[in-house]
Amino acid sequence: MRLIRDLNPESQKMLERIYRASKHHQVRERAKCILLSFQGTTIEELSGIFGVTRKTIYNWLTAWEDRKLIGFYNRRGRGRKPKLTEAQGQQVIDWVKEEPKSLKKIQIKNCRRMEINRKQRHDKKTHKKNQHEVEKGEKRGRQNP
Repeated sequence: MRLIRDLNPESQKMLERIYRASKHHQVRERAKCILLSFQGTTIEELSGIFGVTRKTIYNWLTAWEDRKLIGFYNRRGRGRKPKLTEAQGQQVIDWVKEEPKSLKKIQIKNCRRMEINRKQRHDKKTHKKNQHEVEKGEKRGRQNP
């Protein structure tokens, strides 16, 4: 069983303050997890309390031991990736500045643009797949004269 054993009073106060005041839900959960672990709550109980796997609890404890407070925050590159590229996002911002009261028009413009890009990507994939099939057929033809 793995627990947080060495937690000085200053760290306890800091974790309690983070648990009560942080604007990030994940950070609050992780702070509470460390506090409960220090109080002797088992890994199984913690995973039930927070609705996550045991591996996640181990990851939180390891992050605390290795990086302390910084370990509560997600690293860059985690989470959902943006649907728009930076250029597309800037284009949408420009459209909103041009017509701030007609967001429906902007949504339609963006959907049309995205559909065009999606079709282009699909066409490339289809072309590549077809090309691969042709090459595969040519290899078979050469193997069986």
